[in-house]
Amino acid sequence: MNVEILIPILSTAITAGTPILYAALGEILTERSGILNLGVEGMMLVGAVSGFMITLITSKIWLGLIAAMLAGGSMALIHAFLTITMKANQTVTGLSLTIFGTGLSAFLGKSMVGTPLKTSMEVLSIPYLSKIPFVGPIFFEQDPLVYLSYILVPFLWFLIYKTNFGLQLRAIGENPAAADSLGINVFLQRYAYVIMGGILAGLGGAYLSMFYVPTWMENMVAGRGWIAIALVIFATWNPAHALWGAYIFGGIDALGFRLQAMDIMVQSYFLKMLPYIFTVIVLIIITRKNAEKHIGTPQALGIPYDREER
Repeated sequence: MNVEILIPILSTAITAGTPILYAALGEILTERSGILNLGVEGMMLVGAVSGFMITLITSKIWLGLIAAMLAGGSMALIHAFLTITMKANQTVTGLSLTIFGTGLSAFLGKSMVGTPLKTSMEVLSIPYLSKIPFVGPIFFEQDPLVYLSYILVPFLWFLIYKTNFGLQLRAIGENPAAADSLGINVFLQRYAYVIMGGILAGLGGAYLSMFYVPTWMENMVAGRGWIAIALVIFATWNPAHALWGAYIFGGIDALGFRLQAMDIMVQSYFLKMLPYIFTVIVLIIITRKNAEKHIGTPQALGIPYDREER
């Protein structure tokens, strides 16, 4: 493939993968703490509509981003209260939040459907780095939220694997009773990580509505929240693996748009299906690989912790 064609595809793959990456990083934190969150799709939608609406009203991008993160965090707080305090079924609660978020975003955004966002964040070229042949235009001619994701991935990897905070996080996800006996506040930490996960999901949704497609469309997340959840398994709960995994999914999405732009005779319905077909294939392969290598989910994932049952 011609380099002049390949560079835009790979650059778009990073842009398309960024909202999935943010949501997946948030889900990694949440699941590492032992809480399963299937409400990512709803949190992304509420974050997307909140960020778009506030930016449209105020013309200030940073206010829109804060609103999106607060919206996602608020949804996550509901999930945390129901699953940690009330010990509700985590699968049912997550699915309920997705349905709730889908309806709420449609209601809030009804009057804004098709409205373009006039305020946008400009692409920033990193001096010197953007001049590197091939790599520069792909990785270093992006918007600030993409650069933030570059920083966030190694930060979270270091936090999880190289700090005492990360050790405690893994402990409460593997054996909360043992962690509790060592004086770790399991409930407080689970609350914190679930809310952080919701904040990142809201930010991922805002990236979609404010940067990737700066126009509000109903249900514009279009299953990316579910792809993010699948990506967590694909990444084996490792932020570094989630980075390139998100870009692979983004690349499949970008390839579909590029094929349409090149007038290649492929049904548009099939092109829209590509990311989800790829998700199913990857899940089958990774699940089998994980079973062979005995790489499993956090042992306490999805299991409510009751201190009285220690």
